[in-house]
Amino acid sequence: MPTVTFESSDGKLSKTVPAPDGGSVADLCDDHEAPIPFSCRSASCATCHIEVLEGQDAFQPPESEELDVLEAIDSAAPRFRLACCAKLKPGSAVVRVRAQNDY
Repeated sequence: MPTVTFESSDGKLSKTVPAPDGGSVADLCDDHEAPIPFSCRSASCATCHIEVLEGQDAFQPPESEELDVLEAIDSAAPRFRLACCAKLKPGSAVVRVRAQNDY
């Protein structure tokens, strides 16, 4: 089972949580009050823009919607993702992400 550490954009808040295999990053944020901001939940506003600091290989590949938004905000996957779209692959991994917007 992956473990995910969420960090606020300023690095002052941090929370580490276990993640079910194949879990949605957005659901983990909701379930554990992680310091990642959300708004639309549909890959259109980029509020949940995150930088993947560790564990890029633990994510499923981004779909075209997410890639379009990342391109529009000049952030390339896999280093950057949208938490509303990002899903973890099954298996064990250590993942660390940092918010790119204020919480």
